[in-house]
Order: sequence, then structure tokens, then C-alpha cells
Amino acid sequence: MGFKLEGPVLEGALVRLEPLTHRHAADLAVAAEEDRGTYAFTWVPRKHEIGDYVDAQLERAATGRLAPYAQVSLATGRAVGATSYWEPRCWRSADRLDAVEVGFTWLARSAQGTGLNAEAKLLLFRHAFEEWDVSRVDLKTDARNERSRAAIASVGARFEGVLRNWSRSWAPGEDGRLRDSAIFSVTAAEWPQCRGRLESRVARFLRRESSTG
Repeated sequence: MGFKLEGPVLEGALVRLEPLTHRHAADLAVAAEEDRGTYAFTWVPRKHEIGDYVDAQLERAATGRLAPYAQVSLATGRAVGATSYWEPRCWRSADRLDAVEVGFTWLARSAQGTGLNAEAKLLLFRHAFEEWDVSRVDLKTDARNERSRAAIASVGARFEGVLRNWSRSWAPGEDGRLRDSAIFSVTAAEWPQCRGRLESRVARFLRRESSTG
């Protein structure tokens, strides 16, 4: 039968990752319009595109190659962004997942820098390494996107290089063009150190939250 990419609900102290459905659409429409200046190289749907966006993600999910999530802030109960497991690879056996990518990630401006991204990565990586027993998790971004590259590096992923003309560009005004992609990864051997790093980051955000609450 082969491995089918399906993501369960993953919950932490700051964020709950819920499999994406149309019930998240209203929240995501608000989140996507907060401040679009942070999305320079990342395609994020406009308010009027959210319904089609969810449909497209669910169609990709039906192929078994994508497991899309809504990122729900536990502080507000509202969906503030999205993320996904993507591109499952089963090299040694059709029933065993060897590698997967984490991608299709965006957050509302108000949720950036709050620890939600760090904890979402912790939840996704932990499930991939400790439940699926993968050998590596990949992340990639437009090679020009210094903000995104810094954010990926900050969660403990290692930069592997730039693949030229690797995928479609999502930058404004670049329809039909290809982009260079910066590739990062975390391997199974690196996961314990990466996990400790992410847990420490989330703990710092929680302490900050409790001191201001």
C-alpha cells in the first residue's frame, strides 16, 4: 500500500497545529492581511483567495504528498498562519518514510517573533524524527530571502547550498520566472541537539509571556 503522508494534531504550549480545513479560512483571511510587507519572497494568499488556497492544499493532500496545517495560537484560539509536511520520500521501502520537507509556511505579522514558529518546528520535527523515524527533514526558501534563511538557521537547520533555477518564484512581479532555492536540513543524528535548542527557545518565550502576563 505504501506510506501515506497524514499529519495528526500536534499541540504545544503556544501553538496547536490542526490539519487544515475550510473552518480555518475566516481566521486565515484576517491573518494574511495584517501586514503583507513581511512576505516579500513568500506567496501568501490574499483575503479573497483563501477559499481557493484551502481547496488547492486539500487537493495536494489527497495525492498523499502534502499534509497541510493551520497554525492556531493557543493564546487567542485563532488560526494565525499555515505550514505543512511536504514531499515525502521512501527510499528503502514503500512503507517507510525516510525524509520529508517542512514547507508552505507563513505567519501573520502579529504572530512573528512570538515563539510560535519555533514551537511549530519543534512539534513538526519531533513527530517526523520520533514517530515516523525519518533520516532527515528538509526546509527550503528563496535564496534571496535573508529573513527566511535566518529564521530557518535559527531553529537549528544546517545550510546545504543553493540549487539554481530550482522552483517557481513567488516574489511579486516574477510570475513565470524561476528562483534559486537555499536548501537546509536537520538529520536524525543532529536532531537531539536541535531539539534541545528549540526547547530552550520555546522556554524563553514562555518565561517572557509569563512575566508580562
